[in-house]
Amino acid sequence: MKNMEMKSGFNWLKYASPKTFYPLAGKIIPWCVVSAAVLILYGLYIGLFVAPTDFQQGEGYRIIFVHVPAAWFSMFLYLLMALYAGLGLVLNARLSYMMASAIAPTGAMFTLVALVTGSLWGKPMWGAWWVWDARLTSELILLFLYIGYFSLQAAIDDKNRADKASAVLALVGAINVPIIYFSVKWWNTLHQGASVSLMKAPAMAAVMLKGMLVMAIGFWLYSIAVVLIRVRCEILERDSKAAMFRQD
Repeated sequence: MKNMEMKSGFNWLKYASPKTFYPLAGKIIPWCVVSAAVLILYGLYIGLFVAPTDFQQGEGYRIIFVHVPAAWFSMFLYLLMALYAGLGLVLNARLSYMMASAIAPTGAMFTLVALVTGSLWGKPMWGAWWVWDARLTSELILLFLYIGYFSLQAAIDDKNRADKASAVLALVGAINVPIIYFSVKWWNTLHQGASVSLMKAPAMAAVMLKGMLVMAIGFWLYSIAVVLIRVRCEILERDSKAAMFRQD
């Protein structure tokens, strides 16, 4: 490990400390904000003005350019949150707990966006705003898991206990993510199958896929920016409270 650090000239391990991670995050945030704004606007332009009209769903299908990337990140961010929470438990690393805490609100936001845009799509396609479909129900449970995570943290005054309790909840709740993903295969569901898969060619025009992927990258950069902003706030808040206790 030390040889790799000497060859690269960069010591990654030192950024596991909140004190050294704080200025690094501050440098990354502006680049991610600008890049995210450009890519999301470009993705919306492709989705709304460049992509052709779907021959089955008409113009209403265009909501997928927001809905699908939001659904992807609702699941991906939960797994990332659970990973950081697990690292916090195993390594007792403060920064890992802070990262998990910072990811939760953004993941909840994407989950809510996925549910709302799904309802907007479902009304003209299914004739109903909501159905107790396996995919929709498991996605709703995901939202409750996110809310439960940061609600549990807020309910416990001791930060150390709050971090550990919410980390356990995050790890247990991770089982819901594969249920969401495979629900359309496991149960008879109204929700259509995946249009994009790593195992087979995409079932959509290239320009549609391009727009969706551009939006996904934009959402990813947005997530990095807001999570880092929230982590920096968390570092300042915890350090200020620690300083107050030392003074007392």
